[in-house]
Amino acid sequence: MRLKLTIAYDGAHFQGWQSQPQGGTVQDLIETAIETTGSEKVRIHAAGRTDAGVHALGQIAHFDPPSHLTMNPFNWVPAINTKLPHSIRVTACEEVAPDFHSRYDATSKTYLYRLSTLPILPPFDSGRAWHLPRLLNPETLEEALAIFRGTHDFRSFSSLRGNETAETDYVRTITEASFVHTDDGLLLRFTGNGFLYKMVRFLTGAAVNASQGYLRLDDLTDLVESPTDKKSPLCAPADGLTLLKVTY
Repeated sequence: MRLKLTIAYDGAHFQGWQSQPQGGTVQDLIETAIETTGSEKVRIHAAGRTDAGVHALGQIAHFDPPSHLTMNPFNWVPAINTKLPHSIRVTACEEVAPDFHSRYDATSKTYLYRLSTLPILPPFDSGRAWHLPRLLNPETLEEALAIFRGTHDFRSFSSLRGNETAETDYVRTITEASFVHTDDGLLLRFTGNGFLYKMVRFLTGAAVNASQGYLRLDDLTDLVESPTDKKSPLCAPADGLTLLKVTY
C-alpha cells in the first residue's frame, strides 16, 4: 500500500522541510510520528522542499506504511496528528497507486506570497508577511510579473544548492504570475510546472524592486530572456511564502 498525505504547516517553527542530521524539520517530525504509530522506520517523499520559514497549506508527500498495519487511510490522519506539534497538521490521507510519486508525478505547483503595506506590521503577522510600508506601483508590478510568464531559463532567479552540473536544467514554465489587492497589502500568486531553489522568492524580490523603482523593466527582461550567472538583485524573505497546492 502507498499513502498520499496532504500537509499544512507554519514554517516559522522549523528548519524547512528536508530532513537534517540535527532534526527539527517537518519531514523529521512526520517520519517520527509515523514510526511511533507503526513501530517501524519509514521514509516519506515530498513534492518538493520548502526552506526554513516557508509555510504550506497543501504540501504533498507519500510513504509506504509498514506491511503489518492494515489501518484505514482515514485513520492515519489522527494517528499522525496526535504525535505532531500543533503547527504541523496532516489534513488528508488517501491510498494511491503503488507507483505514485509525490515529486515526479506533479504537473504544477502554486505558491502565494503575501506583502503587507501597512505602516505598522501587526504582531500576529510577524513571520507571515513581508512588511513593505513603502508603497509599490501596481501597474509596474503587473508589468514585471508579466515578464515571468511563459517558458524561460530562470537561472538568474535561483540560489545554488552546490550539486549543480553542466547538465542542470534551469528552464521552467510559469503559467500564472499575478496579484490581488488585500485589506493589508498585496497577495502574489505563482503557478508553474516546477520551481528552482528559492525561485519564487527571487521572482517576488525582482517584481517588488521594479515596482519601487529600484530595477528597470528592461533590465529585468534581460535577466529573464538573456540569462547569465548574474543573479537577480533581491531574494524576498521566507516569511510571506506559502506552498498553496500541488497538482497531479
